[in-house]
Amino acid sequence: MHTVTTLLDADDSLFVVIDVQDKFLQRLDQDTADKVVERICWLAQVANWLDIPTIVTAEEVDVVGPTNEKVRSCVAAESQDLNKVVFGLAGQRDILQKANDTERKTAVLAGLETDVCVLQSALGLAGEGFRVAVVSDACASPQRGHEHGLARLRDAGITLVSTKGLFFEWVRDLETCHTFFRASGIGTPEGLYIG
Repeated sequence: MHTVTTLLDADDSLFVVIDVQDKFLQRLDQDTADKVVERICWLAQVANWLDIPTIVTAEEVDVVGPTNEKVRSCVAAESQDLNKVVFGLAGQRDILQKANDTERKTAVLAGLETDVCVLQSALGLAGEGFRVAVVSDACASPQRGHEHGLARLRDAGITLVSTKGLFFEWVRDLETCHTFFRASGIGTPEGLYIG
């Protein structure tokens, strides 16, 4: 299996927020749900600041509901919910086309649920020629689904990255890092030391 050893490049990245809907969040313990939402919000704001395009999916919106309001408030206004009616977003032509239209080839995924929609989306996008990274601490599943999903992703050769690690790969140097914290006004998620 070919292993990609280069860092994730902000200029080639696309941030994909998968199915962060209240109905799914309610299946998680409150602490996990809060952390996932906070980290996705923060990464969405970092992506906005770095001009990284964001795609937001919501599964079967008329049944499950829209993207969580806090997450919705953090993503770029033009990143409207794409109604996803398949588990793996690459299997839905209009969403795959949105990803291709960005002309970015690195898809960075966060959201719900790790062992179903995140997993199937990661594998599908990899099959479409994308380099795929999953932000392991910005995803979740009920019970042990998160652990199982991460293991399967790792076994499939999908890059796993932390929120903190992704930030430093995207900004890449001290000048950009300092400028971000001085100029963006975004701060950092609770419990995530970045300094």
